[in-house]
Amino acid sequence: MDWTALRLTLQLALWTTAILFVVGMPIACWLAETRSRARFLVEAVVSLPLVLPPTVLGFYLLWGLGPRSAIGELLQRLTGATLPFTFPGIVLASTLYNLPFAVRPFAAALSAVDRRYREAAWCLGVSRWQTFVRVTLPLAWRGILTGLVLTFAHTVGEFGVILMVGGNIPGVTRTLSMAVYDDVQALNYTSAGATALWLLFFSLIMLCIVQSLDRRGVTR
Repeated sequence: MDWTALRLTLQLALWTTAILFVVGMPIACWLAETRSRARFLVEAVVSLPLVLPPTVLGFYLLWGLGPRSAIGELLQRLTGATLPFTFPGIVLASTLYNLPFAVRPFAAALSAVDRRYREAAWCLGVSRWQTFVRVTLPLAWRGILTGLVLTFAHTVGEFGVILMVGGNIPGVTRTLSMAVYDDVQALNYTSAGATALWLLFFSLIMLCIVQSLDRRGVTR
């Protein structure tokens, strides 16, 4: 087991999950409540990583954030560095790639909350923000937690988009999935098997948690 890769993988998953909770929740709230004709377009853009090959997304991120692009050149002038082949770069790539795994469960959970509860809170003089925190979130927490668990678990197993944007730099962008690939390439099947077995059990535990949350939600 490559412990440095494990630490880096968990850091990447935590950062991605936290960012998508902050960024994905407003998008999910808008999708759950809006009647705009543009909703189908926003849903399509959010769901695009589900069908888009990770190498394609990684290619466009490299092209858009590289030092020869307008955004990359601006970032280099402001910070003195570029995002490709850095840890912040793979965090950005992971966030975009995992967007549907967070937003879709969030939106489904928020849509399932009876609007009459929110309207009753508004009639009592409660602000929209307080209504969201005190009424909507407690009723939708299972779906929101499901989205967070799926995002974390999917990030741990990412390979293609991380390889394209971050390369395979030990201690910087080398995650567990890349460690398995490197071990297989080096014919080190013992190390590859140990890491793969850990990822298998981790994925199984995450899926059990999601299934448990879904079953309890249906029972309730």
